Amino acid sequence: MAYEPVWMKDPSKLNKFEFIKMEKDGLDVIRDIIETYAEQGYESIPEDDKNRFKWAGVYEQKPKDGHFMMRIRIPSGILQTAQARTLAEIARLYGRGLIDVTTRQAVQYHWLRVEHLPDIFKRLEAVGLYSYEACGDCPRTIVGNPLAGIDPDELMDTTQLVNEVNDFFLLNRDFSNLPRKYKMSISSNIYNNAHAEINDLAFTPAAKQIDGEEVIGFHAWVGGGLSAKPYLTQQLDLFVRPEEVLKVAIGVTTLFRDYGFREKRHQARLKFLIAAWGIEKFQAHLEELIGKLPSRGEDRIAGWQAAYFDGVHPQKQPGLHYIGLNVPVGRLDADEFEELADAAERYGDGTLRTTMSQNIILTGIPEQSLDTVLALPVLERLTPYPRPFMSRTVSCTGNEFCNLAIVETKERARRVAQYLDDNVGDLNEKVRIHFIGCPNSCGQKHVADIGLQGSLIKTEQGMVDAFDIAVGGILGPGARFNTALKGRVRGDDVPYVLEQLLRFYKEERNGQESFHAFFLRVGAEAFQAKLTEVLASPALTS
Repeated sequence: MAYEPVWMKDPSKLNKFEFIKMEKDGLDVIRDIIETYAEQGYESIPEDDKNRFKWAGVYEQKPKDGHFMMRIRIPSGILQTAQARTLAEIARLYGRGLIDVTTRQAVQYHWLRVEHLPDIFKRLEAVGLYSYEACGDCPRTIVGNPLAGIDPDELMDTTQLVNEVNDFFLLNRDFSNLPRKYKMSISSNIYNNAHAEINDLAFTPAAKQIDGEEVIGFHAWVGGGLSAKPYLTQQLDLFVRPEEVLKVAIGVTTLFRDYGFREKRHQARLKFLIAAWGIEKFQAHLEELIGKLPSRGEDRIAGWQAAYFDGVHPQKQPGLHYIGLNVPVGRLDADEFEELADAAERYGDGTLRTTMSQNIILTGIPEQSLDTVLALPVLERLTPYPRPFMSRTVSCTGNEFCNLAIVETKERARRVAQYLDDNVGDLNEKVRIHFIGCPNSCGQKHVADIGLQGSLIKTEQGMVDAFDIAVGGILGPGARFNTALKGRVRGDDVPYVLEQLLRFYKEERNGQESFHAFFLRVGAEAFQAKLTEVLASPALTS
């Protein structure tokens, strides 16, 4: 039975896009793409349906000249080699060989045309992959532990659990019209490698004594998200057994669907409902829907490793290893992707795994095959032993392809990382640097040690690319967003300015003090003073 759209009872509280969604469900555009637009071409697509293309996982690419970008859902980032080969072939056929790994473990294409989409859908579906609902006002890709099933630091294997939740929500018309995008994470890794605090709904590892026995399960968190008004998740007072995760996910999503704000698009995420109601009221409504659950148990999050896995590491299976590779700023080509699939099939367990740090992991490598795999030519660039700054630099798509981005980010981030590796020297500490091209923060600027957000600055030569800098972000215990500094930095000056901030850290830290510990000790004020000094330096470009 179809649900009742209770929010339609007061149309004055709806933004104009809500009426577009009610006229035709976003999922209906998939059929229209296949049956009509792919045949009749780009010019035949009405503007409203171009917006609905998001439900097919497709956005218009910049400039709006008939090319599209597409995201592929990869729950927990786990890919079989047949799937990886298909992704490489699609990139080779239709995407000019380009593949991006995103900060939500997805694969992203560019340069697609509408006439390509039906064949892409067909190829994806043949190997159990989908682009559907990778974008749009719906439950998006569920991120999780990329090491699920092989992880010495997980309380349980969450692979099937993530797939269960994904399969329930995918193409489910009861949940295809949410107030805004909706992001979930599920992980039982003790180092929070699915970034629980910045998701709308997150499940993290927990344990509780019930009837004299320790039960392994989850704690649930709600209301996280980035963009212009970032919020950290708040923890519900619930202990969730594994078999109850789907029930809780349905309940939380139902509340968001029925009571989430639909008046202003920029204030429609679940985080705004949680902020308005408070966590106690939200939990009371949730329990009315799903019944009472036990109260919280013991959190088992021990820290945060920012979803980085570079190097060679033992799996929980004796004699097997995983190799964490660096994909510089998340970008590789179809040939490299296929070579990794070849390596996974020949030497590993037949899977590739994508991470929220935009990297890739090879798994199931026996001890005797490690030297052979490490000597493969594809691992020269996609190395498990990257230089420090290249290893920890993240970037969104930027204005090369994204219509929302103000500045170019991908190539700039790569060049900045290379400059810092060449000029700063060894810190014995890997500082995380994130670039974003607009306030939407697809590159997750807020959680970086140093986050850079694109902007513009007026010069005698006209408007030029620039960046605002923020410092001190972290997730896990003590989670906090970074603090914005005053003083806009023109794009060409970013390498030098970051070099000086990092030298300040290197020279003033206590022993091997981490960047975040140093930030907490000296405060944002000390970084502000240093930035102000550097911006006044004659060494900067005029």
